[in-house]
Amino acid sequence: MITGNKGEWSEIYTLFKLLGDKQLFLGNKEIEKLEDIVYPILRILRTENNGDFEYSIQDEIILISGGEEVLKIEISEFKEKAKFLLEKIKENKKGTFSIPEIEQFMTSINCLSLKASSTEKTDITIVVHDQRTNQQPTLGFSIKSQLGSPSTLLNAGKTTNFIFRINKGLDDIEIEKINSMIVKRGKKESADLRGRVKSIYSNNNELIFVNTEKQIFSNNLILIDSKLPEILSQIVYEFYSSDKSKIVDLVERTSFKNPLGFDTSNQHQFYEYKIKRLLTDIALGMMPSKVWTGQYDATGGYLIVKKNGDILCYHIYDKNEFEDYLFNNTKLETASTTRHKFGEIYKENDQLYFKLNLQIRFL
Repeated sequence: MITGNKGEWSEIYTLFKLLGDKQLFLGNKEIEKLEDIVYPILRILRTENNGDFEYSIQDEIILISGGEEVLKIEISEFKEKAKFLLEKIKENKKGTFSIPEIEQFMTSINCLSLKASSTEKTDITIVVHDQRTNQQPTLGFSIKSQLGSPSTLLNAGKTTNFIFRINKGLDDIEIEKINSMIVKRGKKESADLRGRVKSIYSNNNELIFVNTEKQIFSNNLILIDSKLPEILSQIVYEFYSSDKSKIVDLVERTSFKNPLGFDTSNQHQFYEYKIKRLLTDIALGMMPSKVWTGQYDATGGYLIVKKNGDILCYHIYDKNEFEDYLFNNTKLETASTTRHKFGEIYKENDQLYFKLNLQIRFL
């Protein structure tokens, strides 16, 4: 029996839905369909444990080929199964579940697992016809579903800690008082990071960025843009010292303060441009713990499964829409302070330091 969560079942829904629709719609930054640009789908490629399979669209028939076998399935059947699957995904609560009726159909079309086998971040590979260039590019996508919980764009770790120096001093009693500040949410208690940052400043101190905890992350950022470590540290600080969490709002605050002193006399959007580049590189392969070469994975973009079942395409092939989507639909959030070891004042060589962490999630 095949079981999976809402996100995993969304990958099968995407396969069925796109084969039924026969076309791919682009989305804008508001996650709405762009009616004037459509990519007719020619083929969908999928790798299973028992081989490579190709789903080709021929009028109202899907030809499924792999090895010597060729199956013919009417497109109407994919439309019907997509509709049924969407209802079942919406019905189920959190956790994993099975859908026997869909599993039976999957087996009949050589679709043996929820997630296609891949060493890359690509969840689905699609060959489309680009009517603007009259070419047939092969596009790789990661599938992001709104049917379940929002997924992360950048996972937290010690790697994503930013180290700040406390410029003056605090005595042991003040340090203990700040480090013990907690906030209660229902029955749960967690570190009051905003309160701690505020208390550091109320004691006539400032947090001055030193570096990221891991040099590999800093070098990855510098590869993208030499000023990114400083810019990102300011955005992280803005998150922990305000009630703002959306990337677009945090960048706006940072741009207004202009901590790096860019020449904005001609309205250049320095901070927005550089953060968009960062988000794009994270989406297409950059990870804080690994050396980033700038080479994108086979994944060239995202397919968004909306709550109403529509599927929208964001691809590096259409760079502006992809960047705007990432910029307008992500936020910073607080990860576990105990797991990632941040949020407490500590002393090193008679100097006080404080770490803040970066984690990015979709709205």
